[in-house]
Amino acid sequence: MRLQSLFPVGLGLFLSGCNVSQVDAGNTPQIKVNQAYLVKPDVLAVQINTGEIIHAKQTPYKPQAGDKIEQPRPFEEDWVIRNGKAIGSLVGKQRNVFYPFDQFVASPFDPQWADRVTSYRITSSEDSTYSSRLNPTTVHRKSKPTDMARVGQWKFEFPMMHTMYLKLPSPLKPGKTYEINFPDSKVAPLSFKYEPNVSRTEAIHVSHIGFAPQDPAKVAFLSTWMGNGGRLEYGAGLGFSVIDEKTNRKVFTGKTQLSRTSQENEDLRNRNYSHTNVYWMDFTRVQTPGKYRVCIDAIGCSFSFEISPTVWNNAFYTSARGLYHQRSGIALKEPYTKWTRPRPFHPDDGTVVYESTAPISSVDQGIGSAEFVKKLSESETTRVVPNAWGGYFDAGDWDRRIQHVEVSRHLLELAELFPGHFDRVSLNLPESNDGLPDVINEALWTLDFFRRMQTADGGIRGGIQSQRDPRLGEASWQESYRVYAYAPDRWSSYMYAGAAARAANALKSRDAKLAQTYQESALRAMAYAEREAAKNPGGRFERDSQNLAALELYRLTGDSSWHQLFLKTTVFKDPQKDVFVWDEHDQRDAAFLYARLPKNLVDATVQQNALKALIRDADVAVSVGNQTAFKWSKDLPYMPIGWGTGLGAPRALSMTRAHYLTQDGKYLRSSVLATQFALGANPDNMTYTTGIGYRSPKNPLVFDQRVQGIDPPPGITLYGPYDPTFYSDIWTIDLFKDVIFPAPIEWPATESYLDIFLFPMAAEFTVMQSISPTAYLWGYLAAHNATRTGNR
Repeated sequence: MRLQSLFPVGLGLFLSGCNVSQVDAGNTPQIKVNQAYLVKPDVLAVQINTGEIIHAKQTPYKPQAGDKIEQPRPFEEDWVIRNGKAIGSLVGKQRNVFYPFDQFVASPFDPQWADRVTSYRITSSEDSTYSSRLNPTTVHRKSKPTDMARVGQWKFEFPMMHTMYLKLPSPLKPGKTYEINFPDSKVAPLSFKYEPNVSRTEAIHVSHIGFAPQDPAKVAFLSTWMGNGGRLEYGAGLGFSVIDEKTNRKVFTGKTQLSRTSQENEDLRNRNYSHTNVYWMDFTRVQTPGKYRVCIDAIGCSFSFEISPTVWNNAFYTSARGLYHQRSGIALKEPYTKWTRPRPFHPDDGTVVYESTAPISSVDQGIGSAEFVKKLSESETTRVVPNAWGGYFDAGDWDRRIQHVEVSRHLLELAELFPGHFDRVSLNLPESNDGLPDVINEALWTLDFFRRMQTADGGIRGGIQSQRDPRLGEASWQESYRVYAYAPDRWSSYMYAGAAARAANALKSRDAKLAQTYQESALRAMAYAEREAAKNPGGRFERDSQNLAALELYRLTGDSSWHQLFLKTTVFKDPQKDVFVWDEHDQRDAAFLYARLPKNLVDATVQQNALKALIRDADVAVSVGNQTAFKWSKDLPYMPIGWGTGLGAPRALSMTRAHYLTQDGKYLRSSVLATQFALGANPDNMTYTTGIGYRSPKNPLVFDQRVQGIDPPPGITLYGPYDPTFYSDIWTIDLFKDVIFPAPIEWPATESYLDIFLFPMAAEFTVMQSISPTAYLWGYLAAHNATRTGNR
């Protein structure tokens, strides 16, 4: 989604934080400390959250005398002006639904007050050092917005999370209670008992879901970045313990190890993404199922976590059902979900989809450069496309694009690799009782959408796109813009043909009739694409998609002509070629499939070259993970972090595939390590998938959630943290730069996530870039664990 459309050029933005105001001593305290914890024996962190949003909800519009509608359609929001002031907008085709502005409850908090050492006094009747009121010797602070309220047409307010780090005159003593007062403020006094083997600290980071007993890596991390105070050094060799939550006994002890210093680069972009020293704790030997916490002597403890055989099963279930929650064309309802939503974009409800003469390969929503808004308006027709419903939504808009078939490929691959496991996995889908495994049912959802729109000559349309990005406050089932189906093109047809052939192969032993349907559809799509390629062969995207489709059809049909086309277009005749070279080729999926084919069906040299290229790719990913402080990895070592490649989704596809092919444990260990950051082992101590863990995103770019004023659907993995250095000149940052402290560019990437609806670098997602890779990795780990233990 291009969110610039929500902020017309030339209109000023009024930005404010917590309505900073003067505070009067002696008044009744109005602010409570959210939490206090030690990050070091002599450094106490105090977190204060300020401001509160009452999110807007749609209501029926009840006009009053004198109401005026400003900026009438066709394209801009319809602002309701009452008594000379905008109070919200009208949405829906009938303009009879009212979406008001958010309401914001401010808190009297002064950052300048927070930065003074005299604003804090620590006393204790149990520790003689603090028998008289003492001030900290220094104070450091970091402040970030936790949400955004739109309180006017172009006015915004931000609730904030302020964390102050108080350097104490003397370390606190275990078991003692301390009173913290906040003079000259409206912050309530705080009583703090220092119990390092019980009290939780934000300095220790661990996966919120935990680990399977046989996981080859079980780790936690220690780090603190103090905002304008910079890094906090601990030194390696601190004692840590793993404590059983039930018995309160230590089951493992060890020493912290340095993972990465703040001066060391973490990738080929010469970046350090943490801005502080990071240490890690390895307790892989703990295998007994139970609930545990990691504690560091004289500091505190992590969130509790489980060791359980079902850890990865549960994670996969939530992630895969994130795809269900992004389905278009059906109502989301009980008993399949508690997150309900009316049926959007279905012809029986009045949605009409018009044919466009523009293919998706020509616009910026595909592999072209033309703006889709302009191109669609220039290429519209009055011809109606039948059966144009289904598919998946991405974040912030209602498009359903051909790239989404990548989701189908990932799910079908899991079913191929571990049929004994995934044949038994239920995802609680409407199709769950149709005799097919649910992972295949979900894979077919978007394939069926494209198959139903297949043209008479076999061509595949690139998807469905609305005339523009959604209107402010308008839900998917209320779309008031014109809706188009892209024209067929060879790229879309190749993409579909490969995925449909994979589906037909998976269905052959399960539903022969449906398998034949997809086989015939795939062959028709391939024939169309080949006819178009004879006129214009296209570029690397078409070539790679052709290569994979030919290989899938060869496996499915045994027709050697498809094998010859694969060999003609493969890069693996050259033993030096990698599976993925940016702006040249991406044949990762084809390499993995060819490496798994029986030897009597392949060119032995090409297969060996493909296998070696896959291993090289995985080795690079392992090396990247070893170099990063929190052990996350990348698809490409020089790829920037953010906006499609952020840290919200784990990147481990190459390593899991290498593990499957070689059974080398280093790839499995690195895959487990690669997902720790996304599962909560990060400085924000949050996951980046909704509904997972103790803290997860509350404000993803999901319009249907926002306009209803409800919690987000579970299973949505966001782009997550980004690199503030690489993305320093992005318009969205201007919305928040005046309230963040320190300045946005000074924040480490590992703490750059802002849980703000209109912050697409972090809060956006696509089903193929973030949800699908996450589901694949967690599904692989679940299946491997079940296969190894026999717990299928």
